[in-house]
Amino acid sequence: MPLSGRIRNALLASLSVADFERLRPNLRPSGLKYQNILVRAGDPVVRVYFPHSGIISLVVRLKSGATVEAATIGNDGAFASSYAFSGHPSLCTAVVQMEGETSTIDVGSLRMAAAQSQNLLATLFRFEHLVHAQALQTTACNALHTVEARLSRWLLRARDLADSDRLIFSQDYLAQMLGTHRNTLSIVAHSLQQAGLIHYSRGVIDIVDLAGLSNSSCECYDAIKAVTADGRHDKRV
Repeated sequence: MPLSGRIRNALLASLSVADFERLRPNLRPSGLKYQNILVRAGDPVVRVYFPHSGIISLVVRLKSGATVEAATIGNDGAFASSYAFSGHPSLCTAVVQMEGETSTIDVGSLRMAAAQSQNLLATLFRFEHLVHAQALQTTACNALHTVEARLSRWLLRARDLADSDRLIFSQDYLAQMLGTHRNTLSIVAHSLQQAGLIHYSRGVIDIVDLAGLSNSSCECYDAIKAVTADGRHDKRV
């Protein structure tokens, strides 16, 4: 029997009672503080995060200092569960995009629990597969779609994870996450505001016309939403 009615993190909620009990003694509550770096690219991963609220961005930083976001994780999944088994250093930098609450577990404890349950192991790897699929879709989006479509997609995804029509992000931050210049981002954001889709003032973004913003987005929002929604289903083997 899954725990879906009692836990705000979709991955944990999808577990059977027995599998959750394997994790519970080693789960620790923690806060996600804005712009806190959970792990840097190249560093060893020591903890796995199961957000209950807030948003974690997985970003790639180049030697030039440029940054682009590859994927976002909220209460729909987990960050770093696969590293509990690979032992490899992190391939990306994980930074808190929006404050919230999370449960964490050290990689050794997660590895030991998964060794006792094929169902738990399969669930963890399924969610990692979904993050990978999201990163691939985002890569294609950033390469092929307009900044307007990409910003609309990004705002819609953030809205889903925040469960709020009000988002707090600076233009500098948005430009970094989308891998574009601040001036370009400013022009596009102004265009969305002029079209009545959003209201943007001093880092506060209010989504005014959800349907219109969805129309402004590219196909990637629906593709990512379908992938992450698939991960919310209880598919225990």
